[in-house]
Amino acid sequence: MKTILIPTEDHDAMLAVLEGGRLMARIFDSYMEGFAVRPSPGTYVTVEPVSSLAISGAFEADTANQAKAEFESFMSMHSVPKAAQEIPAVYSYAWPRAEAVEDAYIGSYGRVFDLIVLGRPGPAPENPRMAPLESALFESGRPVLIVPKKTPASIGRNILVAWNRSTEQAHTNLFAMPLLQRAEKVTVLTVEGGASLGPSGEEATLHLRRNGVRADALTLPRGDRMSGEAVGGVTLDYAASLGCDLIVKSAYTQSRLRQMIFGGATRHILANATLPVLMAH
Repeated sequence: MKTILIPTEDHDAMLAVLEGGRLMARIFDSYMEGFAVRPSPGTYVTVEPVSSLAISGAFEADTANQAKAEFESFMSMHSVPKAAQEIPAVYSYAWPRAEAVEDAYIGSYGRVFDLIVLGRPGPAPENPRMAPLESALFESGRPVLIVPKKTPASIGRNILVAWNRSTEQAHTNLFAMPLLQRAEKVTVLTVEGGASLGPSGEEATLHLRRNGVRADALTLPRGDRMSGEAVGGVTLDYAASLGCDLIVKSAYTQSRLRQMIFGGATRHILANATLPVLMAH
């Protein structure tokens, strides 16, 4: 994870997003790049329940300059050096784009980065919006670190893998492998009532161990089939009880429409997580 993209907006989790990106950059000696993002013209309402129902389509010219100033001030305050031309990348930052870009640019430009860092969406106007996250998850083909308002002192020492046996989770585990291999503790949690058909949690744990990960399996016995939201709630509860500082979770194993109507683990975690979540689709 040598290259980290940090889209910036004026929301209440922005400082935590910057700190989350910085913590990841310290782990991997990474290059961080920031730019200002704005809503697409005419975008006022989204069907995603955890996002804001009304957002302003206006974007003042000074907003991009303000975003750059805040980004650079944060980096300077934490003694992060400006990027030069180091190949391979080293711990550094840059802000090469002067103008703000629309949400869709995140998904396109993010394809040439190893990780995208964004805030956890919320329903209030001051919260991060859902559109940037959707662009990153569905268009970039890259993992996304989703950061809540408060960033923990560390990320990736004690990790919960929310194993649901799906192809999407297998992809997410692979993206997370550099973090998993460095972790002091990894718990592979399987909620039997909410899992798809596929390899068991024990088999997923064995795969991680063969890759040098200090992983243990934790499988909850199957009762009545649990709803997606219930699985999401159990995942968050166990992560809290184990003192985890990161959840590795696939995004939208079910369709977004199905999750909107029936609920789902992704939707619940996005709405309620109080620790960072590494997601990929």
